[in-house]
Amino acid sequence: MLAYVYKSLRKTDTYVYLSERDGFTRLPEPLRSQLGALRFVLEVELAPGRTLAREDPDVVRANLAGRGFHIQFPPTVDDPMTADWGTDA
Repeated sequence: MLAYVYKSLRKTDTYVYLSERDGFTRLPEPLRSQLGALRFVLEVELAPGRTLAREDPDVVRANLAGRGFHIQFPPTVDDPMTADWGTDA
């Protein structure tokens, strides 16, 4: 399965995987307006055994087959003040 990956120019580190190149009509209108303009960045084959840096390829394939798109949101950033720094303070 081929996936076409686009970067949101409005939302930092947010990517859209589409099942067809420039198939933006698959995205619901509220989502399209939130993402703003999209820039093509990558065409990738999602064959079994393929790994992706930040997404589960099985989930991406399932979303592409069922919806025609998959959204990759930015990783969450943990609050550094909640970490155990090894002090008793």
